[in-house]
Amino acid sequence: MAEVATLKGLYEEAKAKNLALDMTRGKPGTEQLDLTLPMLDLVTSSDYKTVGGADTRNYGGIDGIPEAKELFKAFLEVDSIDEVVVGGNSSLTLMHDTIARCVSHGNSSSSEPWGKLAKVKFICPSPGYDRHFAICEHFGIEMITVENKNNDLDIEKIEELVSNDESIKGIWVVPKYGNPTGTSVANTIVDRLANMSTAASDFRIFWDNAYTVHHLSDHVDEIKNIFSACKAAGNDDRVFILGSTSKITFAGAGVAAIGGSVSNMNWLRSHLSISTIGPDKINQLRHTRFFGNFDGLKEHMKKHGALIKPKFEVVTSILEEKLGGRGLATWTNPKGGYFISLDTNEGCAKRVVELAAQVGVKLTAAGATFPYKNDPKDTNIRLAPTLPSIDEIKQAMEIVCLCIELADAEKNA
Repeated sequence: MAEVATLKGLYEEAKAKNLALDMTRGKPGTEQLDLTLPMLDLVTSSDYKTVGGADTRNYGGIDGIPEAKELFKAFLEVDSIDEVVVGGNSSLTLMHDTIARCVSHGNSSSSEPWGKLAKVKFICPSPGYDRHFAICEHFGIEMITVENKNNDLDIEKIEELVSNDESIKGIWVVPKYGNPTGTSVANTIVDRLANMSTAASDFRIFWDNAYTVHHLSDHVDEIKNIFSACKAAGNDDRVFILGSTSKITFAGAGVAAIGGSVSNMNWLRSHLSISTIGPDKINQLRHTRFFGNFDGLKEHMKKHGALIKPKFEVVTSILEEKLGGRGLATWTNPKGGYFISLDTNEGCAKRVVELAAQVGVKLTAAGATFPYKNDPKDTNIRLAPTLPSIDEIKQAMEIVCLCIELADAEKNA
């Protein structure tokens, strides 16, 4: 009880500071957005045509301008521009709309629309991305929580589930520097996802390459090409690969794309022809002129890494200093991405988030990284260090560590 009283005293001192710090979402910092400002000057009132002479101001180009398709062919690791569709500013929109079309019409392998089936299920590796789960909830898709194993997918459990249940139509995967874990899928698991037997002939992997180029240093994770693995396994249509420049250029004005088999992309184009007469080609042209090619994009991302690496280092150094070796928490130490996954002792995460909020430190809601916002062990907290300044991160993490100590002490008092 003496420990609880001491920690509460420190906690009250922290409350008196009237802090207002936010580590809830993975937004780029202002200095990251500034890196892209020159792009705004690359399409002008007298220079707005593609390399091939197409007028980007007008209708057409339903699947993107050729330059953008070439850029995203490399980004998504597909083999030809026929295997990529370039859209608007958000890969989340592409994910949502692809699911919506599967529900309303079925995909290119479906015998009937998913919406006519008695039940549709998705495997949701967890902790995972809350917006993936929100899409499933929105369309009434039942989510099957499969907790990660050794900081990777529990592939044995996934294989067992998909082989026996025809109502399981898909799985969400953030393969590199995952949200929130910051870890990457092993090559052996890529192969098993591509080769596994599925009861549903129209099963799809939604491969969200959100952080594929978001390295923190030259020591990067490299993972096997899922599309090549699916083709080698004779499952060409199994995967939709998605990505965008939302955390590369301007978060609200990037360019997104989806890749996959020609069959999948033609299916998507057929639906796009109903819903749009073309994307924002001016913005696509702006982006391709800015980067030149995929190598130019990767060089640009080194500047991002240099800006945010110190922020990640501050988070992990304070966690180690305050909590290391004490049995109060564990955390990931990613080589890239936008998040650090922090696990408290069982039954403490919600209390930590509550305590932090009362001091003026906003964290992602406990449970948000699990389907239905239900973390069965109440342990996981997602930390997002990119937006705040280093001084703000230091203040926030001091509070987070204090709250972990206090929540754990309360539980064991």
